[in-house]
Amino acid sequence: MKVILTKDYDELSKVAAQMLLGEMFQRHERVNLAITAGTTPIGMYEKLVAEVRDKDYFDNVHYYNFDEIPYKSGRREGVTIGDLRELYFTPAAISDEQIHVLDGENYEDQDRRIAEAGGLDAILLGIGADGHYCGNLPSTTSFNDFTTKVDCDDAMKERIAPHFEDRAETPDFYVTMGPRSVMNARHLILFASGEKKAKIMKAFIEGAITDEIPASILKMHPHLTVILDEAAAKLLDKEK
Repeated sequence: MKVILTKDYDELSKVAAQMLLGEMFQRHERVNLAITAGTTPIGMYEKLVAEVRDKDYFDNVHYYNFDEIPYKSGRREGVTIGDLRELYFTPAAISDEQIHVLDGENYEDQDRRIAEAGGLDAILLGIGADGHYCGNLPSTTSFNDFTTKVDCDDAMKERIAPHFEDRAETPDFYVTMGPRSVMNARHLILFASGEKKAKIMKAFIEGAITDEIPASILKMHPHLTVILDEAAAKLLDKEK
């Protein structure tokens, strides 16, 4: 595990963008990336768009969403892919041929599709204050799971309901790449920003691998890079 400490959110965003660009430039043939939505990557995508838009030498880069919360009615695309389009795909003018959507209908084929495409070169991950990554929340998936469907109990429905303007669209399930799917990628890039992530980052970096912190399994990956700003790293033992 390599830990990169940056001074602030802007530097964190710059480092993450540079790291993804490095993956894109690494070879001439197809490059496969799974990327995250949410708030942490907003600054990174702003920087990445400027580097990627209208560059035909990035036409070999293909993108996957690693989880999805579908609309119950099925009348529109899911929350994750919708956010990725808004944050990155649309402003960067990424073609539909480069976007490979995971949804509630095709999740059982996700791992096969990725394997046939040559596997994931990198996954960009955030981490929740509860230690979750992708849709792997505590007590939802096991370390042996590939891409899977997670049924939502009432508590989970309350948790994801804010994603929907119409609460009636809150689904009964979501789908996610499980731990085994994520660990198959060649490079894992995990980033965290802000004091609200300081406690979980201390537990993640300095603590044990445990079911209570789902992301802790990622420390077993042979090529894990963690990017933190000073606020998220404030509780770490810097001497270690």
